[in-house]
Amino acid sequence: MKTLEFDFLKITITDAVDIILVALIIYYIYNLIKNTLAVNLLLGMVIILAIHWIVDALHMNLLSSILNQFMSVGIIALIVIFQPEIRRFLLLIGKNTFLQQNKAWWGYLFGSKNIEQNNLIRIKPIIDACKSMKKSRTGALIVFVKFYDDQLFANSCELIDSKISKRLLESIFQKYSPLHDGAVVIAENKIKSASCILPLTDNDKLPPQFGLRHRAGIGVSETTDAVAVIISEETGEIAYAKQGRVRMNVSFGELEKLLNKDF
Repeated sequence: MKTLEFDFLKITITDAVDIILVALIIYYIYNLIKNTLAVNLLLGMVIILAIHWIVDALHMNLLSSILNQFMSVGIIALIVIFQPEIRRFLLLIGKNTFLQQNKAWWGYLFGSKNIEQNNLIRIKPIIDACKSMKKSRTGALIVFVKFYDDQLFANSCELIDSKISKRLLESIFQKYSPLHDGAVVIAENKIKSASCILPLTDNDKLPPQFGLRHRAGIGVSETTDAVAVIISEETGEIAYAKQGRVRMNVSFGELEKLLNKDF
Protein backbone atom coordinates (compact mmCIF):
# COMPACT_ATOMS: atom_id res chain seq x y z
CA MET A 1 0.00 0.00 0.00
CA LYS A 2 1.41 3.36 -1.09
CA THR A 3 1.74 5.89 1.72
CA LEU A 4 2.30 9.61 2.04
CA GLU A 5 5.11 10.04 4.55
CA PHE A 6 5.64 13.05 6.77
CA ASP A 7 7.98 13.54 9.69
CA PHE A 8 5.20 13.10 12.22
CA LEU A 9 2.61 10.84 10.56
CA LYS A 10 1.88 8.31 7.83
CA ILE A 11 -1.39 8.44 5.88
CA THR A 12 -2.47 5.57 3.68
CA ILE A 13 -5.02 5.81 0.87
CA THR A 14 -7.41 3.84 3.09
CA ASP A 15 -6.99 6.46 5.84
CA ALA A 16 -7.75 9.25 3.36
CA VAL A 17 -10.92 7.48 2.16
CA ASP A 18 -11.92 6.88 5.79
CA ILE A 19 -11.52 10.59 6.62
CA ILE A 20 -13.50 11.65 3.52
CA LEU A 21 -16.38 9.27 4.33
CA VAL A 22 -16.56 10.49 7.94
CA ALA A 23 -16.51 14.10 6.70
CA LEU A 24 -19.41 13.33 4.31
CA ILE A 25 -21.44 11.72 7.09
CA ILE A 26 -20.87 14.76 9.34
CA TYR A 27 -21.82 17.06 6.45
CA TYR A 28 -25.10 15.24 5.78
CA ILE A 29 -25.95 15.09 9.49
CA TYR A 30 -25.28 18.83 9.77
CA ASN A 31 -27.60 19.54 6.81
CA LEU A 32 -30.22 17.33 8.43
CA ILE A 33 -30.26 19.12 11.79
CA LYS A 34 -29.34 22.71 10.91
CA ASN A 35 -32.06 25.25 11.66
CA THR A 36 -33.81 22.71 13.91
CA LEU A 37 -34.19 22.30 17.67
CA ALA A 38 -31.78 19.34 17.44
CA VAL A 39 -28.91 21.84 17.27
CA ASN A 40 -29.85 23.21 20.70
CA LEU A 41 -30.20 19.68 22.09
CA LEU A 42 -26.77 18.74 20.73
CA LEU A 43 -25.28 21.90 22.23
CA GLY A 44 -26.82 21.00 25.59
CA MET A 45 -25.26 17.52 25.43
CA VAL A 46 -21.83 19.04 24.65
CA ILE A 47 -22.15 21.45 27.61
CA ILE A 48 -23.05 18.58 29.96
CA LEU A 49 -20.06 16.59 28.68
CA ALA A 50 -17.74 19.57 29.26
CA ILE A 51 -19.11 20.03 32.78
CA HIS A 52 -18.53 16.34 33.44
CA TRP A 53 -14.88 16.62 32.44
CA ILE A 54 -14.37 19.73 34.60
CA VAL A 55 -16.10 18.18 37.63
CA ASP A 56 -14.08 14.99 37.23
CA ALA A 57 -10.81 16.94 36.99
CA LEU A 58 -11.67 18.91 40.16
CA HIS A 59 -12.50 15.63 42.01
CA MET A 60 -15.99 16.82 42.96
CA ASN A 61 -17.07 13.30 43.83
CA LEU A 62 -20.78 13.84 44.57
CA LEU A 63 -21.55 15.81 41.42
CA SER A 64 -19.26 13.56 39.42
CA SER A 65 -21.17 10.44 40.52
CA ILE A 66 -24.49 12.05 39.50
CA LEU A 67 -23.13 12.97 36.08
CA ASN A 68 -21.60 9.50 35.70
CA GLN A 69 -25.06 8.00 36.11
CA PHE A 70 -26.32 10.30 33.38
CA MET A 71 -23.38 9.49 31.10
CA SER A 72 -23.85 5.74 31.61
CA VAL A 73 -27.14 5.92 29.72
CA GLY A 74 -25.79 8.45 27.22
CA ILE A 75 -26.27 6.32 24.10
CA ILE A 76 -29.87 5.47 25.02
CA ALA A 77 -30.53 9.13 25.84
CA LEU A 78 -29.13 10.20 22.47
CA ILE A 79 -31.37 7.72 20.65
CA VAL A 80 -34.44 8.96 22.54
CA ILE A 81 -33.63 12.66 22.16
CA PHE A 82 -32.65 12.51 18.50
CA GLN A 83 -35.24 9.91 17.46
CA PRO A 84 -36.92 12.23 14.88
CA GLU A 85 -33.55 13.14 13.31
CA ILE A 86 -32.40 9.49 13.23
CA ARG A 87 -35.70 8.52 11.62
CA ARG A 88 -35.35 11.23 8.97
CA PHE A 89 -31.74 10.19 8.27
CA LEU A 90 -32.78 6.56 7.73
CA LEU A 91 -35.73 7.72 5.63
CA LEU A 92 -33.32 9.80 3.55
CA ILE A 93 -31.18 6.73 2.86
CA GLY A 94 -34.18 4.49 2.24
CA LYS A 95 -35.56 6.82 -0.42
CA ASN A 96 -32.15 6.99 -2.13
CA THR A 97 -32.16 10.76 -1.87
CA PHE A 98 -28.37 10.83 -2.14
CA LEU A 99 -28.49 9.09 -5.53
CA GLN A 100 -31.70 10.24 -7.17
CA GLN A 101 -31.54 12.19 -10.38
CA ASN A 102 -32.82 15.46 -9.01
CA LYS A 103 -31.43 18.71 -10.40
CA ALA A 104 -32.33 20.71 -7.30
CA TRP A 105 -30.53 18.23 -5.02
CA TRP A 106 -27.39 18.05 -7.16
CA GLY A 107 -27.38 21.82 -7.55
CA TYR A 108 -27.59 22.20 -3.78
CA LEU A 109 -24.83 19.62 -3.26
CA PHE A 110 -22.42 21.26 -5.67
CA GLY A 111 -23.40 24.87 -4.98
CA SER A 112 -25.16 25.72 -8.24
CA LYS A 113 -25.75 29.42 -8.85
CA ASN A 114 -29.23 28.69 -10.19
CA ILE A 115 -30.61 27.32 -6.91
CA GLU A 116 -31.77 30.66 -5.51
CA GLN A 117 -33.46 31.61 -8.78
CA ASN A 118 -35.16 28.19 -9.10
CA ASN A 119 -36.30 28.35 -5.49
CA LEU A 120 -37.85 31.78 -6.02
CA ILE A 121 -39.86 30.34 -8.91
CA ARG A 122 -41.22 27.64 -6.59
CA ILE A 123 -41.99 30.20 -3.88
CA LYS A 124 -43.82 32.66 -6.15
CA PRO A 125 -47.24 30.85 -6.12
CA ILE A 126 -47.10 30.77 -2.30
CA ILE A 127 -46.28 34.49 -2.07
CA ASP A 128 -49.03 35.33 -4.56
CA ALA A 129 -51.56 33.26 -2.58
CA CYS A 130 -50.51 35.00 0.65
CA LYS A 131 -50.96 38.41 -0.99
CA SER A 132 -54.48 37.50 -2.09
CA MET A 133 -55.45 36.01 1.30
CA LYS A 134 -53.99 38.99 3.18
CA LYS A 135 -56.07 41.34 1.05
CA SER A 136 -59.26 39.35 1.62
CA ARG A 137 -58.36 38.61 5.27
CA THR A 138 -58.61 34.89 4.75
CA GLY A 139 -57.14 32.97 7.68
CA ALA A 140 -54.44 30.47 6.67
CA LEU A 141 -51.76 28.24 8.15
CA ILE A 142 -49.11 26.91 5.76
CA VAL A 143 -46.44 24.60 7.18
CA PHE A 144 -43.18 23.82 5.38
CA VAL A 145 -41.24 20.67 6.31
CA LYS A 146 -37.99 19.31 4.91
CA PHE A 147 -39.11 15.70 5.18
CA TYR A 148 -42.76 14.68 5.14
CA ASP A 149 -43.39 12.43 8.13
CA ASP A 150 -46.28 10.10 7.26
CA GLN A 151 -46.57 9.02 10.89
CA LEU A 152 -46.95 12.61 12.10
CA PHE A 153 -49.28 14.02 9.43
CA ALA A 154 -51.15 11.17 7.72
CA ASN A 155 -53.49 10.38 10.61
CA SER A 156 -54.82 13.92 10.95
CA CYS A 157 -54.74 15.22 7.38
CA GLU A 158 -56.38 14.87 4.00
CA LEU A 159 -53.75 13.69 1.53
CA ILE A 160 -53.47 15.90 -1.58
CA ASP A 161 -49.96 15.39 -3.02
CA SER A 162 -50.41 18.12 -5.63
CA LYS A 163 -48.28 20.68 -7.43
CA ILE A 164 -48.01 23.99 -5.56
CA SER A 165 -50.59 26.37 -7.00
CA LYS A 166 -51.87 29.82 -6.00
CA ARG A 167 -55.49 28.92 -6.85
CA LEU A 168 -55.33 25.63 -4.97
CA LEU A 169 -54.00 27.31 -1.81
CA GLU A 170 -56.68 30.00 -2.03
CA SER A 171 -59.47 27.46 -2.56
CA ILE A 172 -58.32 25.33 0.39
CA PHE A 173 -58.49 28.25 2.81
CA GLN A 174 -61.78 29.71 1.55
CA LYS A 175 -64.19 30.04 4.46
CA TYR A 176 -66.69 27.49 3.13
CA SER A 177 -64.11 24.95 1.97
CA PRO A 178 -64.32 21.64 3.91
CA LEU A 179 -60.50 21.71 4.19
CA HIS A 180 -60.02 25.28 5.45
CA ASP A 181 -60.05 24.40 9.15
CA GLY A 182 -56.48 23.21 9.66
CA ALA A 183 -53.01 23.50 8.17
CA VAL A 184 -51.64 22.88 4.71
CA VAL A 185 -48.35 20.97 4.74
CA ILE A 186 -45.85 21.61 1.94
CA ALA A 187 -42.87 19.28 1.40
CA GLU A 188 -40.82 18.00 -1.53
CA ASN A 189 -42.10 20.94 -3.63
CA LYS A 190 -45.69 19.71 -3.34
CA ILE A 191 -48.82 20.44 -1.33
CA LYS A 192 -48.73 17.13 0.51
CA SER A 193 -51.82 17.45 2.71
CA ALA A 194 -54.49 19.82 4.02
CA SER A 195 -56.83 20.19 6.99
CA CYS A 196 -54.04 19.00 9.29
CA ILE A 197 -54.56 19.08 13.06
CA LEU A 198 -51.30 20.19 14.67
CA PRO A 199 -50.10 20.20 18.29
CA LEU A 200 -50.62 23.52 20.07
CA THR A 201 -47.78 25.27 21.84
CA ASP A 202 -47.61 25.11 25.64
CA ASN A 203 -46.11 28.61 25.78
CA ASP A 204 -48.30 30.64 28.16
CA LYS A 205 -46.50 33.95 27.45
CA LEU A 206 -47.95 34.50 24.00
CA PRO A 207 -50.08 37.60 23.31
CA PRO A 208 -53.80 37.07 24.04
CA GLN A 209 -54.74 37.91 20.43
CA PHE A 210 -53.03 34.73 19.21
CA GLY A 211 -55.67 32.23 18.17
CA LEU A 212 -55.47 28.53 17.39
CA ARG A 213 -53.72 29.12 14.05
CA HIS A 214 -50.84 30.99 15.67
CA ARG A 215 -50.58 28.50 18.53
CA ALA A 216 -50.61 25.55 16.14
CA GLY A 217 -47.99 27.16 13.88
CA ILE A 218 -45.72 27.88 16.84
CA GLY A 219 -46.37 24.43 18.29
CA VAL A 220 -45.34 22.52 15.16
CA SER A 221 -42.19 24.66 14.84
CA GLU A 222 -41.28 23.76 18.44
CA THR A 223 -41.56 20.00 18.03
CA THR A 224 -40.28 19.57 14.44
CA ASP A 225 -37.96 21.25 11.95
CA ALA A 226 -40.98 22.88 10.27
CA VAL A 227 -41.56 26.58 9.67
CA ALA A 228 -45.07 28.02 9.48
CA VAL A 229 -46.66 30.97 7.70
CA ILE A 230 -49.76 32.22 9.52
CA ILE A 231 -52.28 34.71 8.10
CA SER A 232 -54.63 36.28 10.62
CA GLU A 233 -58.32 36.17 9.76
CA GLU A 234 -59.01 39.28 11.87
CA THR A 235 -56.23 41.59 10.63
CA GLY A 236 -54.71 39.92 7.55
CA GLU A 237 -51.31 40.25 9.22
CA ILE A 238 -48.71 37.64 8.24
CA ALA A 239 -46.62 35.90 10.91
CA TYR A 240 -43.68 33.51 10.51
CA ALA A 241 -42.95 30.82 13.11
CA LYS A 242 -39.64 28.98 13.39
CA GLN A 243 -38.12 27.01 16.28
CA GLY A 244 -40.89 28.15 18.61
CA ARG A 245 -40.35 31.84 17.85
CA VAL A 246 -42.74 33.98 15.85
CA ARG A 247 -42.02 37.05 13.74
CA MET A 248 -45.03 39.33 13.41
CA ASN A 249 -46.17 41.67 10.63
CA VAL A 250 -43.89 40.11 8.01
CA SER A 251 -43.74 41.97 4.70
CA PHE A 252 -43.85 40.08 1.40
CA GLY A 253 -40.20 40.93 0.77
CA GLU A 254 -39.23 39.47 4.14
CA LEU A 255 -41.45 36.44 3.56
CA GLU A 256 -39.75 35.77 0.23
CA LYS A 257 -36.29 35.93 1.85
CA LEU A 258 -37.31 33.72 4.78
CA LEU A 259 -38.87 31.06 2.57
CA ASN A 260 -35.95 31.17 0.16
CA LYS A 261 -33.66 30.46 3.09
CA ASP A 262 -35.76 27.83 4.90
CA PHE A 263 -37.84 26.18 2.19
